[in-house]
Amino acid sequence: MINEQIRDKEVRLIGANGEQLGVFSVKEAMKMADEANLDLVKIAPNAKPPVCKIIDYGKFKYEQVRKEKDAKKKQKTVELKEIRLSPNIDTNDLNTKINAARKFLSKGNRVKITLRFRGREMAHMNQSKHILDDLAEQLSDVAVVEKAPKVEGRSIGMVLAEKK
Repeated sequence: MINEQIRDKEVRLIGANGEQLGVFSVKEAMKMADEANLDLVKIAPNAKPPVCKIIDYGKFKYEQVRKEKDAKKKQKTVELKEIRLSPNIDTNDLNTKINAARKFLSKGNRVKITLRFRGREMAHMNQSKHILDDLAEQLSDVAVVEKAPKVEGRSIGMVLAEKK
């Protein structure tokens, strides 16, 4: 809230240089802000009494937007990469998939490993679960199982995350 939008009877006032001026009525605070050719801005509306500051509103909004942009830049987005396997995968192919998972994990991403079944393979889902267990064991030095192997329709999925 700014200037005339402030409807409180009393406010705690902070001056243009950051010094505490005390508790004033809104009219007095508005008069002081007008004398300084600045705006009266409500900073902490939930405080008792609410805290207002005498500042240049345009500059205040600009700095607020800059802080939000900086905070957004510093955030790290974690992607979920997927690696698909079949139950009759060969050892060398499995090693290639493990190396890909290592690369994804080293970059800070989570990895979803999906074991897909087609046709008659569906009858032997339980015997193929050991592939996911072996894969998790081989990646145990860099990854931790975030979501245990779970049957999801025609596939079994498991999620690995980077070890801290």
